[in-house]
Amino acid sequence: MPTMNMIQALNGAHKIAMRADDDIVVFGEDAGYFCGVFRVTEGLQNEFGKTRVFDAPISEGGIVATAVGMAAYGLKPLIEIQFADYIYPGYDQIVSEVAKMRYRTGGEWAMPMVIRTPYGGGIFGGQTHSQSPESLFTHIAGLKVVIPSTPYDAKGLLIAAVEDPDPVIFFEPKRIYNGPFDGHHDRPVKPWSKHPASEVPEGHYTVPIGKAAVVREGAELTVLAYGTMVHVALAAVEERGIDAEVIDLRTLVPLDIETIEQSVEKTGRCLVVHEAPRTSGFGAELVALVQERCFYHLEAPVERVTGWDTPYPHAYEWSYFPGPKRMKKALEKVMAD
Repeated sequence: MPTMNMIQALNGAHKIAMRADDDIVVFGEDAGYFCGVFRVTEGLQNEFGKTRVFDAPISEGGIVATAVGMAAYGLKPLIEIQFADYIYPGYDQIVSEVAKMRYRTGGEWAMPMVIRTPYGGGIFGGQTHSQSPESLFTHIAGLKVVIPSTPYDAKGLLIAAVEDPDPVIFFEPKRIYNGPFDGHHDRPVKPWSKHPASEVPEGHYTVPIGKAAVVREGAELTVLAYGTMVHVALAAVEERGIDAEVIDLRTLVPLDIETIEQSVEKTGRCLVVHEAPRTSGFGAELVALVQERCFYHLEAPVERVTGWDTPYPHAYEWSYFPGPKRMKKALEKVMAD
């Protein structure tokens, strides 16, 4: 089986979906001729032509609005917002039209579209190329929110998202496009080729939306993470020698609460990790759900490791990033209580 990085896996998902369905169109800023900033759409325009893969003006609101019209008339837009930091001009369209169309038409119209966007830090992108706005979309009824952490999941989840009749916001953690990242920025970069999840089938397959993955089994502590933070969490518990169970959520909405409950009931402790700012981050929702559903099984308060409530600082990137040092402190605290 071939090994792929996440970019190649996502590119493969595009090709498989587009070969199977002529109604799928791909567009975004530089998504056509230039093949996208990260080359996720490489080769698509050459294979499928300029009517199905094309460049859009620098207008995120216009990109999403155009996709809404296309989806309403039977096409299946698979659009790219170049960076999640620039998705905000399209937020009104996403909230008011994309998320509400099925409801406002009494189920007569669906919105079969996928909005892909790279997110997160760790690449020295500063305040305008490092944001993690996922919680803004988990709050909106009618949207599904997906975040893969491996090439295998990236391809399977993207194909599943394209085949879903409802809108999916597909966040891609750009720090791990080319390889897993354990949070140690001062160590050599690791390629995906040495990771088992880089083995990606060339054909069609899906990873179900709404199903988390237990990526490390354990009995002392449950760690909930997604995206880049899955790899940071795995490295941290290994370095500390803790028998922790690490759960990759993969999908924030719908959330696989059953897998979370089963794990916390077993371990009695829980740590939530994400890169987004702390206040009103998705981790707060996870903490509340664990508290509500697993209260009598908890042996210690649920802890969070997150970004700070500040813009993403370029000069202090690794102080902001929830890396090994902050993970170590949180692990020691939740295990000591």
